[in-house]
Amino acid sequence: MDFKNKVAVVTGGAHGIGKCIAEEFRKHGARVAIIDIQPGEHFVGDIARKEVLESFAQKVVEQYGKVDYIINNAPPLMKGLNECSWEEFQCALAVGVTAPFYLVKLLSPHLAEGAAIVNISSSRDRMSQPQTESYTAAKGGIAALTHALSVSLRGKARVNSISPGWIDTDLKSHEGPDATQQPAGRVGLPMDIAHAALFLCSDKAGFITGENICIDGGMTRQMIYHGDHGWTLEK
Repeated sequence: MDFKNKVAVVTGGAHGIGKCIAEEFRKHGARVAIIDIQPGEHFVGDIARKEVLESFAQKVVEQYGKVDYIINNAPPLMKGLNECSWEEFQCALAVGVTAPFYLVKLLSPHLAEGAAIVNISSSRDRMSQPQTESYTAAKGGIAALTHALSVSLRGKARVNSISPGWIDTDLKSHEGPDATQQPAGRVGLPMDIAHAALFLCSDKAGFITGENICIDGGMTRQMIYHGDHGWTLEK
């Protein structure tokens, strides 16, 4: 995949999955614009704030003049029914759904021919743990936003989403039940998601739009019973 002279915008691109995606785009020749709340040489700001997104989009257009790829990756807050406040839930939706929508809206007039957008959802868009409502709602929202945008941007940009499962962003070595409980036999890595993101932006995915790819080592396809693959019931 050759992304020479292409411009990729990555939210949450200073750490974890987003950092890996940004690095892979650079490795393949792209110029990368990152926004992240963490300090660094990238554009620093909170994407939950409208004015921050507007300033970032303006800088991207002024610096590059076009946008080829948008990767909406920045993760929302994860809190649940017992502890999540109104303000925290609204913030999670702002980061996870509103910001991706508004960033695409701001940059859509500057999308280059053959543009592509990849939204990072989660396997939690279809399954849940207790007390994860803010994160789960946001990820479900961006998964639905994906197919809506793919229709609105028809002929202008392809829009797809990725739903990662357990991705080890700390790059630890997971063995035993943590690995064997997953049909793929291991925990996922940021590179697993980066490879898929670059593929979806490439010409090789030119006939794919409005789709979601779940990259979870097969976990959402596995029926679980007590004693299977290291799973045990604790009361």
